[in-house]
Amino acid sequence: MDEKHQAAILLQKGGPLSVGERATPEPGPNEVLIQVKAIALNIVDSFQRDFGMPPVPIYPAVIGSDVAGLVAKVGSNVSNAPPLGSRAIAFASSFYQNGSPDHGAFQKYALAQSEGVIRLPDALSFEEGALFPLAVLTALSAWTTVGIPLDTKYTPQDKQAVLIWGGASSVGTFAVQSAKSMGFTVYTTASPKHHEYLKKLGADVVFDYKTSDVVSQIIDTAKKDGVILRTAHCVVHGSLQPTLDVLKITKGDAVAKVAHSPFPIPEGPTLDGAEIKFNLPPMDPAERNEHMYKCFHLWLQNGLKSGTVVPSPRVQVEAGGLEGLNKALDTLKAGVSGTKIVVQV
Repeated sequence: MDEKHQAAILLQKGGPLSVGERATPEPGPNEVLIQVKAIALNIVDSFQRDFGMPPVPIYPAVIGSDVAGLVAKVGSNVSNAPPLGSRAIAFASSFYQNGSPDHGAFQKYALAQSEGVIRLPDALSFEEGALFPLAVLTALSAWTTVGIPLDTKYTPQDKQAVLIWGGASSVGTFAVQSAKSMGFTVYTTASPKHHEYLKKLGADVVFDYKTSDVVSQIIDTAKKDGVILRTAHCVVHGSLQPTLDVLKITKGDAVAKVAHSPFPIPEGPTLDGAEIKFNLPPMDPAERNEHMYKCFHLWLQNGLKSGTVVPSPRVQVEAGGLEGLNKALDTLKAGVSGTKIVVQV
């Protein structure tokens, strides 16, 4: 393994990324060093590049979080990682590592904590493997944020329904898959071209969010299906108000619980009898590590083995490797629908 490797480095707030060399780090006791083969992009990556938000505590920085590659080295205390040389999916983010640039995804060798590293099944490509980490962590954290344990298993007799507003997004597709695995009746919204795909992922009913009466459509469907609808995940911007309009009618006398994944709106809409919480993993490091283990080693790894979890949405590979990351992030910023942008390293 080389002592140095190439990285797309964020030299200062406002970007752009610049490809240069970094020293290849040694993994700490609970860490895994990944030789990166594919990186998936998230809209938060463009926010960090362009605005330094969420906060980037150290410059030069290495941002990004989603990789698939090969296990290059394993820390001394790691017992749950894939073996050396094996194919792996990894959440390689500096966000919970005080901004440490050794941990960002946008480089050829990246550190990841072992709770966020699992084996990549042989049937999946590196590009498909890179789709999972942040989207899975975000989708599953939404449930625990509103007090729903990840091992929840509702039966059809429980009649529990959930509304996921923004199902065709990367996070939305895993929100649908995870809600289905918990036994919810899954209602979601998307453009009509994505409806059949979301049904394959487990959605029971998909609504066109652009129709003027979408709120009343959802309310009428919940009544017709005889379900209890008091839980929701707002995945995309602008989804909180229509979600609350639905829950106002469907929640009955109970408290509705809403997870909100976009950056919080200071003066956002509210609803009496609804708890609206910004979606985040636990802030306590020990609790967060346990949560990450449940997300990756239990839900994702077991779901991939059993075939109940599949890579989603479809991969869109952008050319240029690390040098092409600026252009790929600009493509993402311009807007994609039902796709996840990936670069090969």
